[in-house]
Amino acid sequence: MGAKYLLDTNAVIDFSSHKLPDKAHKKLSAIIDFSPQISIINKIELLSLSNVPHQIVFFTQEAYVFPLNEDIVAKTIELRKKYKIKLPDAVIAATALVFNLVLITHNTIDFKNIKSLKLIDSYLMDSKPI
Repeated sequence: MGAKYLLDTNAVIDFSSHKLPDKAHKKLSAIIDFSPQISIINKIELLSLSNVPHQIVFFTQEAYVFPLNEDIVAKTIELRKKYKIKLPDAVIAATALVFNLVLITHNTIDFKNIKSLKLIDSYLMDSKPI
């Protein structure tokens, strides 16, 4: 595994619900087995689901959760001012940028304008970062 990844909330939910295509599921499974990483926002979103499945609770306990720090806060502010994106998305993008991570998400539209952010659509795991 060359690149390091940050998993967005929708990627984790779709993985745990077996909604991803087989190839994408296998690739994401390898990433989750090797080094699952999420932002604090992703943890909050995942554990705020109305009926949190046991595998999501277990995942959030096992994954590395990037806490907020001054670098992420500064980058979040910069992204919000420049791109006018929602606060949760800005924190997630800032976390990926600060730690040089590829963001795996099916919600690429909310992040597509951030040119320095490397994205992979969770349903198209065979593709290169966007």
